[in-house]
Amino acid sequence: MEKRLFGTDGVRGVANHELKGELAFKLGRIGGYFLSQNYKVKRPVVLIGKDTRLSGDMLEAALMAGLTSVGIDVYRLGIIPTPGVCYLSRIKNVVGGIMISASHNPTADNGIKFFDNNGIKLTDEAELEIEKLIFNDHSEELPYPIDNEIGLVEEKYDWIDEYINFIIDSAEHKLDGLKIVVDCANGAAYQASPSVFKALGAEVYIINNHPNGEEINVNCGSTAPELAAEKVIEMGADLGVAHDGDADRVILIDEKGEIVEGDNIMAVAARAMIEENKLNKKTVVTTKYSNLGLKESLAEVDADLVITRNGDRYVLAEMLKNDYKLGGEKSGHIIFSEYNTTGDGILTAVKIASIIKKKNKSLSELKKVMSYWPQILVNIEVNQKEGWEKNSKISSEIEAAETEISKSGRVFVRASGTEPLIRVMLEGKDKELLDKWENKLTEIISSELN
Repeated sequence: MEKRLFGTDGVRGVANHELKGELAFKLGRIGGYFLSQNYKVKRPVVLIGKDTRLSGDMLEAALMAGLTSVGIDVYRLGIIPTPGVCYLSRIKNVVGGIMISASHNPTADNGIKFFDNNGIKLTDEAELEIEKLIFNDHSEELPYPIDNEIGLVEEKYDWIDEYINFIIDSAEHKLDGLKIVVDCANGAAYQASPSVFKALGAEVYIINNHPNGEEINVNCGSTAPELAAEKVIEMGADLGVAHDGDADRVILIDEKGEIVEGDNIMAVAARAMIEENKLNKKTVVTTKYSNLGLKESLAEVDADLVITRNGDRYVLAEMLKNDYKLGGEKSGHIIFSEYNTTGDGILTAVKIASIIKKKNKSLSELKKVMSYWPQILVNIEVNQKEGWEKNSKISSEIEAAETEISKSGRVFVRASGTEPLIRVMLEGKDKELLDKWENKLTEIISSELN
């Protein structure tokens, strides 16, 4: 059964258009009730955090109304990174947490994602159950408490300090002597990330830390790290850190101003963890989008790479199932499962900065442990992405591409879970062959789905 609301990372859409207050109310009411049923407590509590988007207040109010209407108390965390909500959901006596954010998406978008009391995103099965209750209008089955049984709301804005201190304590080394540029993407990292690096002794240059809600992810952060790269060169910095809107991912910049993506970050982290005997089973977990150069790099040190479905929730599920300690995505969602249960951009940057400090090597030197295979990623805008797999012309062209490329590479095509896009990935040793099939696949997908 396919989900109708939840995508790969919660419920997303243009705020007040696809993601209206009415839907947020239902998600709060039904999702909150769903969370509370797993933990029989007299006064269940759910945490709510948000990024800096202007629509956050509207959605927060609707969610709180839904939650309190079924007798759930709400602790408002204010503006906080997504991994902060995950961390606090684990350590506090609550039944779960909710983050209001569309991550790296444009400012007009917003999203709602749920976490259980272990700080883990809900399973596909749980999300389907919530959708079933919403679309079948089973709201009458939910309780309607009255008087002092109605949920209450409290502000816990200072709890972000506990998350900040947790990240500081996770650092193996002080960062004194390092110059670090931090691009906060005008989002949820604006307070936490600079605070962490300053506390660890780094000389910090902060850019894009205007939490006015109108500039989040706009020509900045992990989706546009060029500005941070320029600042690294200008300031002679050792490291650039580019967050996304909710700070669950990060793209790094070396001292030469060159971009270091998630795959390369994992390769560097894996080597360091192997040296310290901290990479359990010498295995890293990632998705199909990761470059085959990562697998090649790990093989050089007799380490393995496990591939999961796209989405950091599936990476985490595999990690928890087999007690793996490092995983993530090319996009910069990096999970250190010993510390947190989601991608954590601030934690990741601290870990890499600590490696730079410990080894007394530049990031440009460290990143040489991995060489990239030629890879093409293309996002094709379409009018209709549902059912694209059943289109015989598209399927035939994909099969032809696989026949030619699969001997020394791979082809991967899927619909975006949050946007009207078909994503195509081509990877292999022969760049000319990849270019040829990029053009052919783009042409057939555009003509058939528009």
